[in-house]
Amino acid sequence: MSARELPWTEKYRPRRILDVAGNEEAKKKYVAWINSWVRGKPTKKAALLYGPPGCGKTSIVFATAQEFNWELIELNASDVRSREAIEARVFSSSRTGSVAGYAGKIILLDEVDGISPREDAGGLQAILDLIERSAYPVVLTANDPWDPKLRPLRDVCELIEFKRLGKRDVVKVLESICAKEGITCDKEVLSAIAENAKGDLRAAINDLQTLAAGRKSISLADLQVLGERAEQESMFEVVRTVLTAKTPEQALSVTRLPSLDYEMLLQWLSENVVYQYEPSLQAIADAYDALSWADVMLSRMKREQQWALLSYALELMTAGVASARQRPPFKFVKYNFPEKLRLLSRMKEQREKFRRAVRLAARNLHVSTSTFKTEILPYIKVIYEHDRKKGEELLEKLGVRREDLEVVLRG
Repeated sequence: MSARELPWTEKYRPRRILDVAGNEEAKKKYVAWINSWVRGKPTKKAALLYGPPGCGKTSIVFATAQEFNWELIELNASDVRSREAIEARVFSSSRTGSVAGYAGKIILLDEVDGISPREDAGGLQAILDLIERSAYPVVLTANDPWDPKLRPLRDVCELIEFKRLGKRDVVKVLESICAKEGITCDKEVLSAIAENAKGDLRAAINDLQTLAAGRKSISLADLQVLGERAEQESMFEVVRTVLTAKTPEQALSVTRLPSLDYEMLLQWLSENVVYQYEPSLQAIADAYDALSWADVMLSRMKREQQWALLSYALELMTAGVASARQRPPFKFVKYNFPEKLRLLSRMKEQREKFRRAVRLAARNLHVSTSTFKTEILPYIKVIYEHDRKKGEELLEKLGVRREDLEVVLRG
């Protein structure tokens, strides 16, 4: 694999709904729902796409945004999805017009079955309110839509099932990628990759790219680098596997899980190592040393587009952590959601509020957001410092909501 090559899952992401592999019946139902929005008479204001990982649920939404030239407003599983977060990130976008250059909007809430009643307090009710108020199509995705907590969402959504992709559909996509990359690969090899991925197209493409690293021809012998692919597990189980692994090889096995979010894994491990490895200071120090080097590798990989460094980062954060010296005996530990992600999410919400308010004020003044921030906002801040009431009145007349005043004046 070229050091500067993009992951093929991104490089070959479908740009049209027609290009999304398989699930023809689901695509027809989805297109009919989208067309009802285009005609201005949606059958239901939201659609719930459900099915196993790697079957095209998220890809079809990205393809829709590309094909219709719609702005994509996304809230995914790595974001905190409390009522406050959803209101800050999505509510205003669901009612206001699109930014210049876009013909409309589409809102994507990924993996809603992963919303936690404790960590994402009020999130499900906020989604229901969003669906009711939105002027644009709202798409939800889930692996398991039959969780009792999702019943209110099922009642207001167009339910569209995406099934696990057949081997023929996966092979067809892999053949297309091989042709574009100039790679010679027997069909039986591609068939074996598809079989190993168990219908997860994203996993199959990742495996193909792994096998093609540094070569233009792939044989059956090369398949030995791929282990039997395990079923996707929750992040809690992935973290537990790494921190309680009896051997480095057992910890490394999680890297073969479909759709593993390695950046999320790094944050979860950093948060929970100390709980699993206490009271051994040596084990904690060794584990954090491995995680710090993994973080260095990931940062360099993204900064310099050196994707070959990913394998080193994955080994450090799994086998490296599991190789910590003087690890204590196994004990059951309740793992915590990474506090860093929670803080980043709150900061992200503040930035979104600032951008939304500034964009609206600039539009009302008929200037660019850049001009408003550099040439107008500083004077408003000076006025506010001398006469708080006057400064607030100026911003409110420009369309800034009262609850956003502090964010704008601090920004």
